[in-house]
Amino acid sequence: MSIRGLCSLLFSLLTLADSNLLFGQNQTPLSDPQAVSLVSQSLIALGGPSVSDVTMNGTAAWSVASLTETASATMTAKGTGASRFDMALSDGPRSEIRNDASDGARGELTTPDGSLIPWGLENCLVNAVWFFPHLSVLSATGDSSLIFSYIGQETRNGTTVQHIRSYRYIVGATVEATALTQQLSTMDMYLDAASLLPTAFVFKISSGDGEDPSLQVEVDFSAYQSVNGVQVPFRIQRYVGGNLGLDFSVASVQVNSGVSDSLFSIQ
Repeated sequence: MSIRGLCSLLFSLLTLADSNLLFGQNQTPLSDPQAVSLVSQSLIALGGPSVSDVTMNGTAAWSVASLTETASATMTAKGTGASRFDMALSDGPRSEIRNDASDGARGELTTPDGSLIPWGLENCLVNAVWFFPHLSVLSATGDSSLIFSYIGQETRNGTTVQHIRSYRYIVGATVEATALTQQLSTMDMYLDAASLLPTAFVFKISSGDGEDPSLQVEVDFSAYQSVNGVQVPFRIQRYVGGNLGLDFSVASVQVNSGVSDSLFSIQ
């Protein structure tokens, strides 16, 4: 079965209301207590009050092939299921939106020429908030469908880190759908071994409609500063396929400002 066909099956499983219609039951895996403990400690290290939304303004270097443009940019998130990234490029505005609404996880890209490009489900099963650790998958340990595992202590880019992996598990799905869900939703998280602040998130996406999700995305966090008691990374770099595509420098941060849900509407 193609990746597109599998995603259609997976979407049905994710949105099916009657659990009696699901396929044969499998034993539900459990999260590793050590992984959950490290995630909890990381959230404590991130500090501050409960965060419901964040808006980060700054400048970003946007690179495509050999071309690089620096422009003003904004990253906005609400809860763990809605995010938006906007850039004011010379050719026009560019926006990426993720919204894990009740009717299913969705994403959309708006290009400078005004075109709307919907994201396939295969690119919408990792955590929607990829740029702000406080509202990332780290805050979702209470979600019983998310499984956390401890990979171990490693050295990464010269820094000792704790490596944790998460993926989503659908109760009652077929073996095929279970394996696909794990593949599409897996996220690797790296925590600084000393501070336990996140240094990187790594996951995979599909480079085209229906293609196998094998293109690696790496988001690196650095230059943490305290904003109202919340540790915020003031530099966020996103690599796609090993190439630096986005280098965002934060200039200002607003936490719990009451961001509207309408900001994350997808057409």
